[in-house]
Amino acid sequence: MSGLEQIQRQIQWNRLIAVVEEQAQVMIRTAFSTTVREAGDLSAGVFDLQGRMLAQAVTGTPGHVNSMAESVAHFLAKFPAHSMRPGDHYITNDPWLGTGHLHDLTVVSPAFHRGRLVALFANTAHVIDVGGLGMGPEARSVFEEGLYIPIVKCFDQGRPNETFFDFIRAGSRTPVELEGDIYSLCACNDAGARRLSEMLEEYRLEGLEELAEHIFASSRAATEAAIARLPRGTFRAEICSDGYEAPVVLKAALTVGEREITVDFAGTSGLSTRGINVPPAYCRAYACFGIKCVVAPEIPNNWASLAPFRMIIPEGSILNAPRPYPVSVRHVIGQLLPDLMMGCLAQCVPDRVTAEGASALWNPPLRGGRQVSGPAAEVEDFEIITFNSGGTGARPTKDGLSGTAFPSGVRTMPVEATENVAPVIFWRKELRPDSAGPGRTRGGFGQVIEIGAAGDAEFAVNAIFDRVQHPPRGRFGGGDGAPGRVMLDDAAGTLLRTKGYQVIPKGRHLVLLLPGGGGMGDPRERDRALVRRDLEDGLISPEAARDIYGL
Repeated sequence: MSGLEQIQRQIQWNRLIAVVEEQAQVMIRTAFSTTVREAGDLSAGVFDLQGRMLAQAVTGTPGHVNSMAESVAHFLAKFPAHSMRPGDHYITNDPWLGTGHLHDLTVVSPAFHRGRLVALFANTAHVIDVGGLGMGPEARSVFEEGLYIPIVKCFDQGRPNETFFDFIRAGSRTPVELEGDIYSLCACNDAGARRLSEMLEEYRLEGLEELAEHIFASSRAATEAAIARLPRGTFRAEICSDGYEAPVVLKAALTVGEREITVDFAGTSGLSTRGINVPPAYCRAYACFGIKCVVAPEIPNNWASLAPFRMIIPEGSILNAPRPYPVSVRHVIGQLLPDLMMGCLAQCVPDRVTAEGASALWNPPLRGGRQVSGPAAEVEDFEIITFNSGGTGARPTKDGLSGTAFPSGVRTMPVEATENVAPVIFWRKELRPDSAGPGRTRGGFGQVIEIGAAGDAEFAVNAIFDRVQHPPRGRFGGGDGAPGRVMLDDAAGTLLRTKGYQVIPKGRHLVLLLPGGGGMGDPRERDRALVRRDLEDGLISPEAARDIYGL
């Protein structure tokens, strides 16, 4: 390929990224659910006609993007490309064909140029409610967790499938939001298809075949070259989760080969009877992301750049849940996987990894009204979920980030946005002092969040929290982050269970103390000016400054 052709391909690649980013932004602008509109809990991408992901939007989460990368092939198995027509849209929330639980809707749509099918657009979004027990760990099977949508056509050549929409409206506590979100998902794929056609017209291309091969060849070669620069060997690590019935141990043996990396999860805890199990695609999604952050962070994320990472997930493992095991809150376990991968890679490239972070989101699903209190309800019926994060782990040369979601990357939802759509009040939302793991570089701080219903009415939380019994660990001499805590605002600080449905009594508030990230390196080596700054800002106590940092 000549130098001019390489420049043209790079320009076309940049344009393709702009196309899929506009696809994602249309979803954000038109979504009904606050999880999409405010938190950006979504993914968007363009695929070739074999179901291989060419490019993903910058906006989105690894769990959605990397598992969606597998899901398009399932759509094509049921609806072959040659059968698709303009205006068709296909949908599923099947956890094993989509992105891991029923609250994620995945939509795939064909894109045409001059009457010829040239690509597929896909997206995923987390919606607030799909019926069942609601988002939480209590179900004993996936059938209790909500409305189960197989791969079906929700729009046929631009016409809505009214039978499908009748079912989804009848099966949700928030039917308007759910139906609106489906229209939003289809609209964003249509926007991507229009922009792609404009791009092909501008560059006088008949399709994406040549560009796709260039993207795949370049990405695969760059990823393999990055792997080749790593030390060879097998590196092992483990990490503990609070679990549900009992603690969960995740184990990994990461083997660096000449051109590929293989991860074997042998020794990991077995399946749970509750909804913390992880479908294998979601396991692969976050494990690959954790490796890629360290090994090849600058290489675009697509089918080819993910191909050199192989996962061996034993049957019967909590990371390889078969149907119909409950999987509603698979993120509680799955989002620990990047920390597990970094535990392995810390033995291989220690200067590239971070300490452990809060990892799993602290996103309390809240419910109130008659469905909680019956005829005595003092507030209108509501179902809402709000996304919040603890601290990330310290970096080799920088502190961890406070109140920031890693690895999911979702945005913290503004208090005002949640209060605007549900009768809840956030009485406190502030950084949690002394929660960051100390170190030469310290972890990020967690948060203190206090939530009540309007008028201090009774309401319920379906707790899905972790890092309480097993806080984020420091690395290379750094201290652990503070563990999380779930309690009432009464004088005794009554502790609540970290997982499961619980009612917050009338007159009381829910208090969440989010975990901080682990530190890295000896705290006594920390820059004195940085210690003083944290002390003056009220982020660490005088006792911590003296006893831990030696100030």
